Amino acid sequence: MKNINLNLLVTLQVLLEECHVSRTATKLHLTQSAVSRQLTQLRDIFGDPLLVRDGNQLLKTPKAEQLKVRVDAMLSDCQSILQLDTFDPQTWHDRVVLSSSDYVAQYILPDVVESLRHHAPHVSVEYQLWQQDFYHQLGQRDIQLFSSMLPSLPEGLCGESIGADYPVCVMSQAHPLAQKTEISLDDFLAYSHISVSGGGDKDSFIDRYLASQGCERDVKFRVPFFTAAFNTLCRSDMLMVVPEHIAHNMKPTYPLHFFPLPIPVEQHKYWLMWHPKYHSDLSHQWLRQHVLRIMRDSMYSMDMS
Repeated sequence: MKNINLNLLVTLQVLLEECHVSRTATKLHLTQSAVSRQLTQLRDIFGDPLLVRDGNQLLKTPKAEQLKVRVDAMLSDCQSILQLDTFDPQTWHDRVVLSSSDYVAQYILPDVVESLRHHAPHVSVEYQLWQQDFYHQLGQRDIQLFSSMLPSLPEGLCGESIGADYPVCVMSQAHPLAQKTEISLDDFLAYSHISVSGGGDKDSFIDRYLASQGCERDVKFRVPFFTAAFNTLCRSDMLMVVPEHIAHNMKPTYPLHFFPLPIPVEQHKYWLMWHPKYHSDLSHQWLRQHVLRIMRDSMYSMDMS
């Protein structure tokens, strides 16, 4: 099959609409001689005269009639591809994969799902517990949005800030330390600890600092779920380090007490993030702004700093 310059198909479409070389030239902003040359090329490509003279007019051949139907359809498809996309969440059919800590899944994700059911009723939602090693696999995974705690937005990812707060040391209200006005480093190290491992790195900064001071804490229970961690905490004399907004929001549910940490701490920053492959997609733009608003406004989230 002969190679064809696709621009010739545009000329062919207009020629078959106008059946007139000069009007085609005017419509395409070409010279009449240029259109005549292209018509010659088209006749050679298709092995057919395409337009034949009958007195003062040009008539389409049967081959041209067949080509017109196919060329019109093909160029219409091309135009729809090149035209600026529009997006209507009400007609959006897709599967959305979100990832976060189980705290977000339990207390904020239901608001997201409820809102999507209203604004994008044909979308299905899947949740995956976020893990640290997902960062290096994000391009191969189908996670559209994830939230996590990081000092700054990682290079190579897109994201928006959700908010910020500080870590605190949480314990049961019945804990011996709960009666104090503040806790010391010795207090902090005197008891075993619980560590929540799911949803991102929440407390490795503690172990790095303690190692620099030549000491370490005794982590007796590691679990990816906040509910299991809090239930265990309230039945024991163990301690746990969590973001302050989580400790504050869990107080109505659990008999908790919390203190500022007895070590230097930096502000925790929280992000809603996505892979750059999604950045320009209109449906994703709508989704992330929608989810971001819910996460920022949720009573279970943190105040913007």
